[in-house]
Amino acid sequence: MSKSVVIVESPSKARTISKYLGRDYIVRASMGHVRDLPVKKLGIDIDNDFKPEYVTIKGKGKFIDEIKKSAKTAKKIYLAPDPDREGEAIAWHIAEELNGNSDKIYRVLFNEITETAIKRAMEHPERLDLKKVNAQQARRILDRIVGYMLSPLLWEKVRRGLSAGRVQSVAVRLICERESAITSFVTEEYWSITARLEGKLPPPFEAKLFKKGDEEIEIGNGAAAAEVVKILEGRSFIVKNIEKKEKRRNPVPPFITSRLQQEAAQKLRFSPKKTMLLAQQLYEGIEIGDEGPV
Repeated sequence: MSKSVVIVESPSKARTISKYLGRDYIVRASMGHVRDLPVKKLGIDIDNDFKPEYVTIKGKGKFIDEIKKSAKTAKKIYLAPDPDREGEAIAWHIAEELNGNSDKIYRVLFNEITETAIKRAMEHPERLDLKKVNAQQARRILDRIVGYMLSPLLWEKVRRGLSAGRVQSVAVRLICERESAITSFVTEEYWSITARLEGKLPPPFEAKLFKKGDEEIEIGNGAAAAEVVKILEGRSFIVKNIEKKEKRRNPVPPFITSRLQQEAAQKLRFSPKKTMLLAQQLYEGIEIGDEGPV
């Protein structure tokens, strides 16, 4: 009886999923991407709608040959890389290598590596999401174009060995513009006056002076502030109006990768690399005694 093939990204994830799915499935790990743009040339036909040239990544040829061989006798092929743009692209590249067996290729999404989630995903397979694939391709192509076009300029004008990228080049510009704004900023002295008041009923509260009649007050130095305080001393203060407002506070949204890294750095002093390693371990499962990955 032929078995179905499931392809995931990491070996540890493959072991866990294999345990849950049983003997009717062969689970293989791609170890990330199997195809990419060539290393030593641009690999993009800019004059032909930015068509990319993909080549097999060094060391992945054996895996592709094994998958092609398994696909010939497999009942079904389930592509199960991570449920994001990169994962969708990995699944698409593998499907392209297996183009002769496209009628039995499916995409499954594991949002958590638990027995229930895995079996539910296998019961509801999908097709590849080409919108995600194209989003990843656009990002990869833009990375390559920016890197190949700008990096040589940096070597010539700044220092050899520097690299430019789709994200960091824009970030460096934003930093430079902000630094320029900071250095050109002209400081102005500004004073504010706050009175601590208390009525018949607690609690005491603070009131800040911001208007005289309909005219907003700007206090530019200590002498002017002292003059205003002198005028206000001994005066009676009356609460003219009380406003009550109802505010809606929404729950904090789930972490995105950057916010997770920021919080881990601020609260736990973790490096981004350590944070992502721990997140990946939790996602794939951690070995717990005789139970295996959990």
